Amino acid sequence: MIADITITEKSFGAKPLMTGVSLSIDDGEKVGVVGRNGIGKSTLFGILAGTDKDFSGSVIYRRGVVVVATQQEHHDVGDQTVLQYVLHGLPEYTGLSHIIETYPETMGDNLRKIGQYTEALQRFDDLGYYQVEEHIECELDNFQLPGVAHRSLQSLSGGQKRLVEVVKVMHSSAHLALVDEPTNHMDYVAKEQFIDWLKDAREAVLVITHDRDVLHEVDRIVELKDGYAVSYSGNYDAYLRQNATSTSTRMHEYEVVQRQIENVKNKIVQFRRLKEKARDPDTIKQFKRRENAAVAELATLEKVERPSFWIDKQSASQLDHKQNERYEKYKAKNIRLNGLAQTASRSKRVLVKATDIALGYHAAEPADTKALFRNVSFELRENEIVELRGRNGAGKTTLIKALLARAKGVTPETLLAGELEMDPHASIGIYEQEISSTYLPLSLSSAIEQLYLDRKQSIGREKVMQLMGDYLFDPILDASVPLTQLSGGQKARFQLIAMLASNPQLLILDEPTNHLDLPSIEEMENALKKYAGAILYVSHDGYFRKALGGTVVELGA
Repeated sequence: MIADITITEKSFGAKPLMTGVSLSIDDGEKVGVVGRNGIGKSTLFGILAGTDKDFSGSVIYRRGVVVVATQQEHHDVGDQTVLQYVLHGLPEYTGLSHIIETYPETMGDNLRKIGQYTEALQRFDDLGYYQVEEHIECELDNFQLPGVAHRSLQSLSGGQKRLVEVVKVMHSSAHLALVDEPTNHMDYVAKEQFIDWLKDAREAVLVITHDRDVLHEVDRIVELKDGYAVSYSGNYDAYLRQNATSTSTRMHEYEVVQRQIENVKNKIVQFRRLKEKARDPDTIKQFKRRENAAVAELATLEKVERPSFWIDKQSASQLDHKQNERYEKYKAKNIRLNGLAQTASRSKRVLVKATDIALGYHAAEPADTKALFRNVSFELRENEIVELRGRNGAGKTTLIKALLARAKGVTPETLLAGELEMDPHASIGIYEQEISSTYLPLSLSSAIEQLYLDRKQSIGREKVMQLMGDYLFDPILDASVPLTQLSGGQKARFQLIAMLASNPQLLILDEPTNHLDLPSIEEMENALKKYAGAILYVSHDGYFRKALGGTVVELGA
């Protein structure tokens, strides 16, 4: 065992976040960390990395254990290049480099320094640091970040910085790596490379992710729920099976407690009535003692909070009748995707048509014009699905932007050849990775109201409150929170509200599973499978692609 973690209390203000988290980590173990959005997964990583010390409990590492973690913020990196940042993030690199570079000029005949220099040379070689710069640049290329090694880290986008963090961890040779949502900006090739590293890594890895392709390869899944941690041995499929069994048991136990509460309440009423009817002082005292004991028992039972119950759809379908009734009664609230038409149009009209198109960027000289792809043709009708597939940079986002331009009657500047047509009367809902800067300064309730007004849709306070509740926001506490302060999962749910605001006939989805938790992903998949409109999507989530299906359009030069 390399780490033993016990968190007895962690709160934000008056809100308790964790009250009984206990887990251990073994050498080389690959652990997926899951949980509903806002449950405290990133907070847990801050505690383990030592950046958050405001908690009750203990984090005990075996002596000599080196921990490395991906960072969310990069405010203090100055003008460091990407390569410098990654190298400085490697355990021992800076110290060993200092000895190797400076000692030859100062050690002379000093035997102690000569010994330290010799040991540093050997340790530098053991850690593979002589070739590490070349390996880092190669890994950056694999993650489609060619040529960025000598660029300023601050010049990169948020998604590119996240990939740099993953490269840093992959080359750290630490004992424990803490990796937060590593695959959100990876294409399928880069993700496969990350998963290969995960499977072969000698270090233990804790990875926060709801990417089911990654969870399929872990040794264990730890779920944060109701303030504590539950451990499930095995990968994602094993987790689903064990979760269904344990949830059924916990629902039964909770129901038993509820029956006990009712029984005790009845006893209290009965003892009070008997006490009132009694005339003998000793008899009155006896019923009073029984009443007090029952009141104390009731107080203990009512402290048992209702757990969160979620079972995946497939496992839920295998519950017996009684278990299913119990689950329908107690299951945790999930998002509700309102505004998805479920009655197919008989017209089957063509909403999108591409004929031998080429997209790219014009140059002053025709010979310098660069095409991202050529000779792509497809049609998308109502109640049909098309998946755009290709590596990052293959032109998927460029095609989506071109389609949105055509929807406004504008000829896209990136259209080099062919014909691209959109039904001008089709209502479009788009799920994007980034929230429009128009809404970011606004509070959640104001942003929801504004996006409806921007789409010429009527909206009132009651509708705003309903939408916040449907997408798991607290209509009272979250209404005034600025969008900039929302978590990644909360921002993703806001994007779903925006996508469906105009009752769309065509959905355009750009990596819709990023940042959403597992129950929300499943709810979205179920809703999309029933949707009667057309869907054009981009996703590197293998489970999502399998669930949604559709015609695949390959893009790339």
